[in-house]
Amino acid sequence: MDSSKRNRLKIAILGVVSLISCLIYLAVSARNAGLGFPLDDAWIHQTFARNFGVHHVWSFQMGLPSGGSTGPLWGMILSLFYWSGLDPIWGTYFLGLILLWGASVTGYYLAKHLMPESKSAPILVGMIIALEWHLVWSALSGMETLLLGLISLLVFLWLERNDGRLWIPGILIGISTWVRPDGLTLIGPVLLVLGVSFVKGDRKPGYLAQFLGGLILTAGPYFLFNRVVAGEYWPNTFYAKQAEYALLRQANYLVRYGRVSLQVVTGIGVVLLPGFLRECLDIFHERDLVRASMLAWMIGFIGIYAWRLPVVYQHGRYIMPAMLVYIVLSSVGLIRILRPNSDHAWKRIASKGIMAAGSLVLVVFWGLGARAYARDVGVIETEMVRTAFWIKDHTSPGAVIGAHDIGALGYFSDRQILDLAGLISPDVIPFIRDEERLAVYLDQRQADYLVAFPSWYPVLVSNLELVYETDGKYAAIFGEDHLAVYKWE
Repeated sequence: MDSSKRNRLKIAILGVVSLISCLIYLAVSARNAGLGFPLDDAWIHQTFARNFGVHHVWSFQMGLPSGGSTGPLWGMILSLFYWSGLDPIWGTYFLGLILLWGASVTGYYLAKHLMPESKSAPILVGMIIALEWHLVWSALSGMETLLLGLISLLVFLWLERNDGRLWIPGILIGISTWVRPDGLTLIGPVLLVLGVSFVKGDRKPGYLAQFLGGLILTAGPYFLFNRVVAGEYWPNTFYAKQAEYALLRQANYLVRYGRVSLQVVTGIGVVLLPGFLRECLDIFHERDLVRASMLAWMIGFIGIYAWRLPVVYQHGRYIMPAMLVYIVLSSVGLIRILRPNSDHAWKRIASKGIMAAGSLVLVVFWGLGARAYARDVGVIETEMVRTAFWIKDHTSPGAVIGAHDIGALGYFSDRQILDLAGLISPDVIPFIRDEERLAVYLDQRQADYLVAFPSWYPVLVSNLELVYETDGKYAAIFGEDHLAVYKWE
């Protein structure tokens, strides 16, 4: 079998493994909690997508253009399901499957470049990506996270191929900006590679012009888009999330970094840690510029979130693109260490033991991830979605609803919403955690109801009439209170 046929076979195998991963996760969710999404933000994207696909208007609430979507490209892609009449939820799942497969294939090719002498390393890296529980969760989350991760791997693959067409990484990074603004951090690795290459005389300044041209061509319209729909060059979420979790930034930075990065080694990542350390040493000794740029980006990407948004909920979804780079580097590094066919018995035994432990950890956490995914979906379905339907069925069409979690509420309730998290109501951001000022805001905007978790707004809800409270079992599993609806008076 020639090399091209072997590649196609391995790509097909990765596709089958990705499909099985996704189907099992969905089956576990359907059996335990039903089908849906594991976080409320996914319904925000679906709402933007529906309005754009059906009504051709970029807004969360009809008639009100909004910059409340962090990744407008993701919403625009999802809008194709609404425009075409295809089932948008299953369409989103299918899109997630394609992204998981694409990430595993890109990891496969990247490993081929990093370890051209190894026949097993590329397919092993691809398999780990297709089975890593964070990434399967991300693929079916309804969010844009894995798309950013895939683009990141593509940028590094292009740098590793070194074919001279630097306008392609520029375009890829520009596209990534439309997916999430933190995609702009990929500029750093490219400039690092270009800068060192210029100093060494390997590249000419024209390559920088190529790169910047592709970047400006695709990223420039993103900032103009935000300016038109929101009046700012950055999306509302860029400011709202940082304001909401400002309290977390009071902790020591190293402590924050440790908490955020812990998700990277929760699962197969802990077994891969020796390989990561080995790869770091190899990068230092070999002066490998592309691998150094990958390492620097991964560490810096996590560092930015530890600095500005040090949250660890939803299994560290914000840093999942960095997890992909960690998996590629550390898997390659571990394979360099292992000697399963060594003449020394202790090396054979140790290598096979590590391989067995890694396989076991990967599969066990893949199974635990399926349960975690089902429970996360269960929380959203029994708290946010159920409350949204109650609002739709028990309030007047003209009711004004104040709420912190607006995704399912916006998608299912068809009511005017005052967003206390500031995503679609940016005027809230300056006092986003000040309950007294939020009360004044709700009065001024003539709210009729407040939808909130009681523990999140204890002052706001203290003297309000409770008219509905969910009784979902999943919030109780996590020790959380139930979402409640209060009459605002």
